[in-house]
Amino acid sequence: PPEIAFSEFHGQRPLYSGGLPRAHETGKVNLTMIPTIYLVRHATPDWSRTDLVYHLPPGPPLTPQGEAEAAKLGDFLHDMAVSHIFNSPLVRCQRTAEIAAAVVGLTAQEDTRLAEIRPDEKGKDILTRVWPVWVHASELCLASGPVALVTHGGPIAVLLAELGVDAKQLAHYKATFDRSNPLPPAGAWRAVRASPDAPWSLELAFTPEAHQARAWFV
Repeated sequence: PPEIAFSEFHGQRPLYSGGLPRAHETGKVNLTMIPTIYLVRHATPDWSRTDLVYHLPPGPPLTPQGEAEAAKLGDFLHDMAVSHIFNSPLVRCQRTAEIAAAVVGLTAQEDTRLAEIRPDEKGKDILTRVWPVWVHASELCLASGPVALVTHGGPIAVLLAELGVDAKQLAHYKATFDRSNPLPPAGAWRAVRASPDAPWSLELAFTPEAHQARAWFV
């Protein structure tokens, strides 16, 4: 999508507070001290269901592989002490969020603004739709802890670009993963901001494959 100046959304810029994260005695990273949001892509859907319109609800369901990925995602979000999970209305996101939320001990909440990109939507239209969700999550995590948004690769790519991910870096991730998405199914980007004047720090924090690889060595 085309680049969009952040200044167009300055009126919705959230406020932040908090210090740098410290580690728990258990060794888990404590990200509850600063605003932390996870941008999560749905797990693997049944691509063969061409009878279902991909960008409209319900869309294709998850495969058994996708359900297993969602459970691994839940383990990660549990370890990261996520306090709220919001999801797109499409069934592949609903089910991903439902499985992950059950592991965390939460109930996922639907937000229609996290829906898949429509063929007629432009970059600015997508950002106008999803940015208020980002602002709400930014404010919510100040009071409650990390928030996860379970959505689609397209909206995530738009948000990453707006939040300052370098275009070359974003292109690298899109070339790495399926269907030109900046993360794999059930993957998660983490965004943290240590102070109001600091830029967002963004990283690809979770992939199901890496989670499985770590489990083999436990």
